[in-house]
Amino acid sequence: MRTSTASSRSADTLAEHRETIAAYEKVCADLGEDPAHVGLAWLLAQDGVTGPIIGPRTAEQLDSSLRALEITLDDGMAKLDELFPPPAPNGAKPAPEAYAW
Repeated sequence: MRTSTASSRSADTLAEHRETIAAYEKVCADLGEDPAHVGLAWLLAQDGVTGPIIGPRTAEQLDSSLRALEITLDDGMAKLDELFPPPAPNGAKPAPEAYAW
């Protein structure tokens, strides 16, 4: 029996979702923005999200994350929601509630 390591699980998950990730990276490139900043901007655009926990390790990471406050996703929101629909069984709920435990 093969024991799976965290890195092999990550690689497997990345391979499984490669097409979606590539589409996400294209949306980000079309916006001219870093994928991490777009993800944070998407989260901040969700109703009910007032203060996401971003976990920077350095002041530079915190400063970089502030870019998300300036990103407007008007045209990109629908595409992002299409790429990353709420998970089941809470799929009927809007984000971010659908992602809550």
